Amino acid sequence: MTFTPKFRTLVDIFDHSIQTFADRPLFGTKKDGRWHWMTYGEFGAKVDALRGGLAGLGVRKGDRVAIIANNRPEWAIAAYAAYGLGAQFVPMYESQLTKDWKYILGDCKAKVLFVANRAIADKIAAIRDELPALEHVVVIDGEAKGDGEVSLDALLQSEPVPAAEVEPADIAGFIYTSGTTGNPKGVLLSHENLASNVSAIHEFFPMSPEDRSLSFLPWAHSFGQTCELHGLLSMGASMGIAEAVDKIVANLAEVKPTLLFAVPRIFNRIYDGLHKRMHEEGGLKLKLFEAAVANAVLRKELAQERRRSGWADFKHGIFDKLVFSKVRDRFGGRLKYAFSGGAALSREVAEFIDNLGIMVYEGYGLTETSPIATANSPSGRKIGSVGKPIPGVEIEIDTSATDDPKQGEILVFGHNVMQGYYGLDEENARVFVEKDGKRGFRTGDMGYLDSDGFLFITGRIKEQYKLLNGKYVVPTPLEEKLKLSPYIANIMIHGANQNYNVAVVIPDFESLASWAANKGLPTEPAKLVEEPQVEALIRDEIDKYSADFKHYEKVKKFVLGTEDFTTDNGMLTPSMKVKRRVVLEKYGPALEALFTG
Repeated sequence: MTFTPKFRTLVDIFDHSIQTFADRPLFGTKKDGRWHWMTYGEFGAKVDALRGGLAGLGVRKGDRVAIIANNRPEWAIAAYAAYGLGAQFVPMYESQLTKDWKYILGDCKAKVLFVANRAIADKIAAIRDELPALEHVVVIDGEAKGDGEVSLDALLQSEPVPAAEVEPADIAGFIYTSGTTGNPKGVLLSHENLASNVSAIHEFFPMSPEDRSLSFLPWAHSFGQTCELHGLLSMGASMGIAEAVDKIVANLAEVKPTLLFAVPRIFNRIYDGLHKRMHEEGGLKLKLFEAAVANAVLRKELAQERRRSGWADFKHGIFDKLVFSKVRDRFGGRLKYAFSGGAALSREVAEFIDNLGIMVYEGYGLTETSPIATANSPSGRKIGSVGKPIPGVEIEIDTSATDDPKQGEILVFGHNVMQGYYGLDEENARVFVEKDGKRGFRTGDMGYLDSDGFLFITGRIKEQYKLLNGKYVVPTPLEEKLKLSPYIANIMIHGANQNYNVAVVIPDFESLASWAANKGLPTEPAKLVEEPQVEALIRDEIDKYSADFKHYEKVKKFVLGTEDFTTDNGMLTPSMKVKRRVVLEKYGPALEALFTG
């Protein structure tokens, strides 16, 4: 079927939405205990003014405008002002290290940089001499100091200038992949890449101006940027911006979203937190909860067999009122759909969220595919899969990279395939593939297509390794399953060229401390990891959650660590992927001892 995009550029999206939804709320922020909402019309006026301000700083078509800030209205104002001049927007995370900012700013040769606050501005000032292309730093919150600094408030006093002529093939921005090895790579995404991805959402999952999200997935990440920011803006919907990660649950109750965009880590926390709370309360509440979940599972099994049970339906009505509605109330009471991307979501977690009465739609893509390549939708959904290709996109499986005729490397063809990695010709040659005059992208992900055309992800090609018995192991699916244990916060499995698998396990010390206190054990992390009873508990949890995996895939031995994998210690990328090389640098000797001891 031919796919005709509704939008050709991000400027088209902006113009359409500002004209169509001028009086509707767009961004909500909490200040002094109250939520304040900016309308589409107010947003449009600020974008117009800032476009004039950037033009006054000398920004022209093809220049790079960067930002270091978390999600906030000013992020979107800066982005759309840059797009309107034909400039290329380069987002970064506040949580990144200064050396990462320096590398990205130097690599893309940013002319203007927006920073969230004075503290970041001071860090940039310290490396300014090493960034010869950087002419202006715009401070969003705080005073502008020194040469080349200007406040955002000052720029917003500028007279608007007309938008530039922006073509679909023009580069809209760089999104730097955090990468688990080496320096980040600048992914070049055109206006056509992003606008076509948004246009496809209109075809397979249209939303309404009445829809609302709570925004906490970073817009510096391709999933948050395309699906939430550009996608919801194109629909006339609204976004409440979360105060902080630890305020998400409270903010959900206040904003009352209908939609939730998140990565599996967030859904896992919902799953873990609710189960933990139910077991702590125990008694009738726990029995009701378990009965409600069991009945929901039964109804789903009957539906798959195209059967119904009046008794099960009757009980569901009661359980929904007594149990599930109370859970949904914690999320604001209006949540209908949850969208998961960024990594494979555990089937167990997906089915659990589904059973609560919140429909889970899992999709798949990468920064290099703008990002959506496949998605479940109202027209077709299979829990456990990442859906079918979106309009205008094709998926192929290259089985030459595995020893399995059914699964292989996922190749993506279509309007969503990036323009390339900036300045990395050899890398581009490695990842691009041509077929019938169409350019495709080698994702590095492993998966397979079922007979109905649904895609299933099984791991990463580069994370796959072979044991000495010749068996291939893909560690990610088991790692994700093991993290469902309330006592395991993080885990990395290792076993390349060995007889069996070992792991680094970071316990969930909050849960573990409660468990230990009941047993009269010390609760300090450093002492807990030395306790034989704790080791036995983690052993039982590993065995329990890996029961469905093959014998050679399971973890035979493990070490317990006290320091979680984080972006601050370099063990996690900003998009929450484990940097295996960094973890091995820290735990390598301890893991090797498990093979020889």
